[in-house]
Amino acid sequence: MTIPAGLRRTVLRARRDTGFLTAGVLPHLALVPVWAWAAATTARTGNWLLTVSVSAALVLLGAPVLTAVQRARYRVLIGVDVPRLTPTAPQRWTWASAARWLAAARPWRTIGYHLLLGPLLALLELLVLAVVAAGLVGVLAYAWSWALPTGIRQDWFGCLTQLPACTAAGLLLLCALPWTARAVARAEARLASGLLGPSRAQRLQERVDQLAVSRTDLIEAVDAERRRIERDLHDGTQQRLVSLAVNLGLAIATRPDLPSDAREVIAGAHLEAKEAITELNDLVRGLHPAVLEDRGLDAALSGLAARTPLPVRLRVDLEERVAPNVESVAYFVISEALTNATKHANAMRADVMVRQIGEVLRVRVTDDGLGGADAAAGTGLTGLAKRVGSLDGAFHVSSPVGGPTTITAELPCAR
Repeated sequence: MTIPAGLRRTVLRARRDTGFLTAGVLPHLALVPVWAWAAATTARTGNWLLTVSVSAALVLLGAPVLTAVQRARYRVLIGVDVPRLTPTAPQRWTWASAARWLAAARPWRTIGYHLLLGPLLALLELLVLAVVAAGLVGVLAYAWSWALPTGIRQDWFGCLTQLPACTAAGLLLLCALPWTARAVARAEARLASGLLGPSRAQRLQERVDQLAVSRTDLIEAVDAERRRIERDLHDGTQQRLVSLAVNLGLAIATRPDLPSDAREVIAGAHLEAKEAITELNDLVRGLHPAVLEDRGLDAALSGLAARTPLPVRLRVDLEERVAPNVESVAYFVISEALTNATKHANAMRADVMVRQIGEVLRVRVTDDGLGGADAAAGTGLTGLAKRVGSLDGAFHVSSPVGGPTTITAELPCAR
């Protein structure tokens, strides 16, 4: 006979949940002897100070063990992972740091779960197990009733007239068991997650920390990939273009007998090759200038200011070198701001200020151009804002019509 898949899943789930509830009775009742002994000893001797001290020590020692047992029970039997609550210990213990650590550790919730809520949950689990026992007794009423002596069977069941009702009641109890056990197991899982694990705010904070770390790793990976592309362009494509330009120059210099048309074509190709080399140099320098990695932001900005076709007043005040990804974003912001001032704003001069204030790197670029720049218009300023935002920085643009334009970026630079 083939058992329907739905019925088989229901039976297996009921067996799993019932086993889970059965395994929780003893751990939930583990601390009952402690407070029962404390109450009885206090009532008998009146020495409540010693009794309370001993019982509190037993509870504090037993709570972590019971928490580990409950966490294993939830994970193994019903697949619910109750996260471990591991607050970071302060580097220096003070009254304030100890209070913060206690607020994060929340030991009173764990103790309350085992000491107060545990017996109530055990009572609920025993009720479910009683339902299981009553259902089995009712379903098997015909079997075990015939094992009784005839007189007792006739006195209890009135010549078996009550056995069908017992069987029907047992079937109803067993049919209700999967939903009853499931509801109790879910309620216990929710209570354990809220009392034995981290709070919702702590879980959100841990998730934020994980996302911040993963985003930092992603930024570093993108920066490493950009450096690899720059190296490949410099060592591969650029060298091929240089070799091509040299060969074309040698062809013009060593072959004076070339027809004028061929000489013009070769000269044009030679010029195109040199222009391609120049553009490639600019591209490589824009991706990640080598001087930025070797000598830092100050030297890279000095070279950028020297190449810009308008006067640039540069002021750099750094206590020490900041993280490479922060240097890269700051350089890109200044480079794009100077490019926009040259190409679009018709500026006559620009001021660049880079200053480290505590754990914040403040970048400001001001030009005397036409103004009217809008970071929300989908221009290159939007890309700058996204780059700054990738480091949790702040990006501001002040550009009234007629100028001046001021671009400010504040980048966290704590290592």
